Amino acid sequence: MQSFDTIDRVLLVDDQAIVCEAVRRMIATQGACEFRAVQDPLQAIAVAEEFRPTVILQDIEMPGRNGLDMIGAYKESATTRAVPVIMLTGKEDPAVKADAFGRGASDYLVKLPHPVELVARIRHHSRGYRMEIERNAAFEALRESEAHMKSEINRAASYVRSLLDPPLDGAVQVDWRFVPCESLGGDVFGYHWVDDDHLAMYVLDVSGHGVGPALMGVSAMNLIRSGSLEKEQVLDPTRVLQALNNAFQMSRHDGMYFTVWYGIYHRGTRELRWSGGGHPPSFLMRGGQLTRLASTTFMACIVDQYDAPTESIVIEPGDRLYLFSDGVYELQTKDDGIWGLDKLEALLAGLPADQVLDGVVAETRKVVLEGRGIAPDSAQAQAIAVAWDDDFSLIEFRFN
Repeated sequence: MQSFDTIDRVLLVDDQAIVCEAVRRMIATQGACEFRAVQDPLQAIAVAEEFRPTVILQDIEMPGRNGLDMIGAYKESATTRAVPVIMLTGKEDPAVKADAFGRGASDYLVKLPHPVELVARIRHHSRGYRMEIERNAAFEALRESEAHMKSEINRAASYVRSLLDPPLDGAVQVDWRFVPCESLGGDVFGYHWVDDDHLAMYVLDVSGHGVGPALMGVSAMNLIRSGSLEKEQVLDPTRVLQALNNAFQMSRHDGMYFTVWYGIYHRGTRELRWSGGGHPPSFLMRGGQLTRLASTTFMACIVDQYDAPTESIVIEPGDRLYLFSDGVYELQTKDDGIWGLDKLEALLAGLPADQVLDGVVAETRKVVLEGRGIAPDSAQAQAIAVAWDDDFSLIEFRFN
């Protein structure tokens, strides 16, 4: 992208040497600028590409090429297409003026005008051109910065996805759907067998969007599953939330905090024990009826002393458990409302057991599209990749 200083650079294209000299002297009396004249219109483009004017003064009647045709020639050159062209001619005809403006001329003067007026117009158009160049350069720099940031966010999203646990089979079957939002939220989730009898499960959502919350979420996830916590802690939801609270105090992590739902399932007794810190409830599906397993305290990382009571429920064969983040249901609707938890609950209850995960993704995609004024069945909807406003995390546990 070319750039200019504050000096006006004037190119005059006129076949009369006496006019070129007169214009040079007129401009010289009004302050500093760089001036160049070319008498052969066939050489004008080459001279302009080398001189890089900020304004062009263009005569009309010239041997070899008409000045009106030169306007189009300037538009075809990458160097001169945006340079303002002031017609400087002896023709006073209104039709010629209209033709000039129709072809893209920026101004029209009958020669020779008063030096003050000529220079004033030169400075006005030259300044506008420089400002346009600087604005375009700023937009291009912003575009490149946004593209770089988007690339980095996409890499971070891929990294987070690569850390998520794969689907699980066996006594408890686990599958999930994860759709990172465009700016990347702070969702992470996971599950693992602590030993032959105990399955740990959790979902965590860090406040804010971007790489910082995502990395904090990954750090919290690593604390849970890395073995840093003693086994007695891992089997106690209260102690797990307290350990997370102590490790990620918002005063030491740029004001970030998170919500979390953590549970332990005992295969022998079929007991599920959980503790939730400000996170949306999980849904337990049994015989077509949903039970909410709500959080037991507020979000983590805000206070030093953190109490996170543990609740429990006995799981029956055939039960299904759904953990999710608020990005699944806090969706803007077409009437500027929020889709909401109750509608998610109704959707889960109404979907066939083998279609819940994909069914929720498909239905909420429609809600997102409608909230943005796009008809879900339109060609536009089919052609675009939809990003939710927040990370979408939905995990299904099937208890055999």
